Amino acid sequence: MIAEGRPPAFGLTFDPRALTDLLQAPSHIRDLSLALLQEVVNADRHGGKLTAELAGLRKLYVDRQAAWRIVYALRPAPSASAYPMEIHVVAVRPRANHDIYDTVARRLGIDHRPVGARAHAARTRSPQIDAYREIPKPGPPPGLPRSAQPTVLTTKAVR
Repeated sequence: MIAEGRPPAFGLTFDPRALTDLLQAPSHIRDLSLALLQEVVNADRHGGKLTAELAGLRKLYVDRQAAWRIVYALRPAPSASAYPMEIHVVAVRPRANHDIYDTVARRLGIDHRPVGARAHAARTRSPQIDAYREIPKPGPPPGLPRSAQPTVLTTKAVR
């Protein structure tokens, strides 16, 4: 993993389940993942920061369609390591249905936090909506307009 004659900037470790993820991934995803991780270890690439309950972790898009992700942490290496910091890969999985993020949260023992007030309001049903309220049926249409009756003028003789 030495690039352009310089040593790697970080050590590399894997969660054992992340190694299984990598081995079970399609071969082109596996190759792309290893190439990306080499760039990260050499400090040539940095993944995007994750937020909310996964804050402190980073993600990499593996393929052009962004269907696969790598989630990793940059953390202090053990004292016996040759590097002060290490890249610790937590998961290599598809993004579909938030699979990778749910898997990472499970692997790290993170419970989903309660959502904020605005998100909660957006996900709840409005109290003004009554699903079982009877909707009044429209009455019969009003009668057709009557044609105007011609006015009959009568003249009275004046006496």
